[in-house]
Amino acid sequence: MDLDTAKQELEQFIPHVRNISDDSIRKMAGRDLLRFKQFKKQGIAVKFGRFSEKENNQIRKNIEEFLLITGVDSAEKLLFTSRYPEDKETINRLKAKHCFCEKLSEGIPRPWRLIYYRARKIFDPNNYKGRYTKDEKEKLKKYHALHGNDWKKISEMMSRSNLSVAMKYSEIKSAINYGPWSKEETQKLMNAVEEVIRKRMDIEDSHSSSDKSRRDILIDRERLYQKLPWTEIEAKVGTRYWRQCKQKWTAILTKKMTKGQQLYQGTKRLQAKINLIKRLYEMKVEDANEVNWEELSYTIGDIPKAYVQAKFYKLKVSCVPLWQKKSFSAIVDYLFEKKLPELEEKL
Repeated sequence: MDLDTAKQELEQFIPHVRNISDDSIRKMAGRDLLRFKQFKKQGIAVKFGRFSEKENNQIRKNIEEFLLITGVDSAEKLLFTSRYPEDKETINRLKAKHCFCEKLSEGIPRPWRLIYYRARKIFDPNNYKGRYTKDEKEKLKKYHALHGNDWKKISEMMSRSNLSVAMKYSEIKSAINYGPWSKEETQKLMNAVEEVIRKRMDIEDSHSSSDKSRRDILIDRERLYQKLPWTEIEAKVGTRYWRQCKQKWTAILTKKMTKGQQLYQGTKRLQAKINLIKRLYEMKVEDANEVNWEELSYTIGDIPKAYVQAKFYKLKVSCVPLWQKKSFSAIVDYLFEKKLPELEEKL
């Protein structure tokens, strides 16, 4: 299939396909196009974004079945074959013979590349090594000075995953402050967010004939907290890493949107937890990705959805034993059956 035809064929499944590199399009035409057409016949759309627990379990099932077929003794050998140079040739031959690409993506309506990256994240033992020691942080700075953003090389030198070393470096690359936010830092954050939102609106205005005089008055609420470029904002603030910036901005928005009312204090705090548990239970969803967090934000008050997600996270960590091993629905069921009566009695 020529490149133009591949783009046309893929465009019905991936609207932004023309922004993807030619090399990636050729690979998708070979690995994904037939799968996408089969999913379309079943009425299933191609998905992007966060993987659901159901999809994660399908990946685990696909890997387990492939290990049984081939006799390879670990998922790590399949997904990180370069770590085993003495077995590399044999494993690659088995992967080709038994169609590893097709088997890994079976039952998952996503581009193969995204499924492969997700599988590597799930099965990489280097992802679960706990906090970085002071010595590791110094090594990371040293290796980055030598190799730049070659995270694959650095991850091998540190026995940590690519994603782990990249994210940790973003936290320690400058003099990060971990204490309370100063007035100067808070103002820098607000200025940075305003700047990126204005830049985005200027780009959109250049493509439309809308009245620019209204832009200082009307800003959709979603613009204030959805899909903001946090690494760019981190660089503008200078003394905080991106996750701190995101958490602080959520706190600022919450205060503004509630006019400073303490929604999560005293009896209001108990009522908010009760409302949140009840509403989640009523939704009867199997995965956190299926929850409409925007709608749920009105359960507690007129607040950003990130605030509600953070409160749910604290609730499950503090109240649900072994929550890491439970599915989302099992966590909600536990909160409803065990924690809710206790909260209602306190209230």
